[in-house]
Amino acid sequence: MARRGIEYKYIVAIVSVFGLFMELLDATIVNVAIPTLAREFNATTTSIEWVVTGYLLSLAVFIPVSGWAGDRFGTKRTFMFATGLFTVASLLCAAAWSIESLIVFRAMQGIGGGMLTPVGTAMVFRAFPPEERSKASGLMVIPTTVAPASGPVLGGFLIDYISWEWIFLVNVPIGVAGFVVAWRFLREHREPNPGRFDIPGFVLAATGMGTLLYALAEAGTKGWTSTEVVGFGTAGVVLLAGFVAAELRAPQPMIDVRLLKDRLFRACNAAQFVGMTGFSASLFLLPIMLQAQRGLSAFESGLTSFPMALGVMTAAQPVSRAYTRLGPRRLIAAGLVVASLTSFAFYDVDGGTNLWLVRLLMYVRGMGFGLMLVPLQAATFSTISPAMTGRASSIFSSGRMVAQSLGVAVIATVLTSRLSHHGAALGNPATRAGAFDAFQEAFVIAGIMTLVGVIAALAIRDRDAAASMRPRPVGASTPGH
Repeated sequence: MARRGIEYKYIVAIVSVFGLFMELLDATIVNVAIPTLAREFNATTTSIEWVVTGYLLSLAVFIPVSGWAGDRFGTKRTFMFATGLFTVASLLCAAAWSIESLIVFRAMQGIGGGMLTPVGTAMVFRAFPPEERSKASGLMVIPTTVAPASGPVLGGFLIDYISWEWIFLVNVPIGVAGFVVAWRFLREHREPNPGRFDIPGFVLAATGMGTLLYALAEAGTKGWTSTEVVGFGTAGVVLLAGFVAAELRAPQPMIDVRLLKDRLFRACNAAQFVGMTGFSASLFLLPIMLQAQRGLSAFESGLTSFPMALGVMTAAQPVSRAYTRLGPRRLIAAGLVVASLTSFAFYDVDGGTNLWLVRLLMYVRGMGFGLMLVPLQAATFSTISPAMTGRASSIFSSGRMVAQSLGVAVIATVLTSRLSHHGAALGNPATRAGAFDAFQEAFVIAGIMTLVGVIAALAIRDRDAAASMRPRPVGASTPGH
């Protein structure tokens, strides 16, 4: 039973935030530790890349499983399993004795993380009625941005002042707290007809997504035309095409791609995919530029990018209130325009630019992110039935992760090519001017990538999201009560 005075829907949101924060924090906190881990384990560049890539591949493999597992075994049980696995794997990462063991334990983290976010999102959007989903989005958007923005700050502090083990141990108290609260307060939810586990769909999705993500991860260093990238990328696309064909014929698909026939769900997923590609590209560039070219420490770099989280927190609640009057279309498009303009503004940022201007740009970018994400999360599931919410959430989460990987891979390749064009190398004082030129040009490309998302946003129709825009009737009950 929930405590008196706290509605059940808010308890669901709090529990989901634990999992979402932990998974998103881990996605960025490890990045600043890569040089330290390479020295600690005497690892080659190829080996250390798998600390990040192995995590992404596990996420890709197990996100599709989460929707079916939640329907079959119950969302509470699935969420607790994922939280427990992620927490234990974090403890094991801190105890790793070699680069190989660390890669294995990071893959275990990916299994838990891949199941956490979709199940948590499904629980929240079942608990909140459609007319209150903008409010739910306003709550969920905070960890969605604060966690990734906090990762570099917290990771830099832990690396510089304590030890690398703590970038993993920091997950343990969060995971334990989330597990206990979920066990104590969540109510179980199962769907009456979850169907059998779709083994062909799982194999095709796992191998296709994993293969494609591997190609995207390697493209940044090996180039898009390398035999390895082209081969794995082509194989991934073919396998995913086979997955779609198999799921369309399956009577009980693991991921019901037929949900994309829903006009609003399809348009929101397209806007998220294109928008997140550009967002992740810019966020990848900034810490590299600050550390390699401006000489900032990991901690100082994190503090410079953190105002983005403050911008999101500033925008989240006003946007959630404006949602019922303005609808998702204009808000999402406006957010993407703001984000693209901040990327273009980095064209004038160089070694002499005041860091407070960079912080201001990141704050404005955060407001743009809030403008996009709050209405996007509120509208996406407006026309999805409660029974299909879990599987719809799997599609939404998978799309976000692939978009982030694609954005990083594309912009890494762009940066590498522009550095080569200017005859520059990262951190080399002799080629400092050329390196800044390369970063400025890469930021322009990131801005264009984000701006393309406006086209996708304009395909969203506000009237399709009407159910999530209506004010809640006085005296209406909340699901779960």
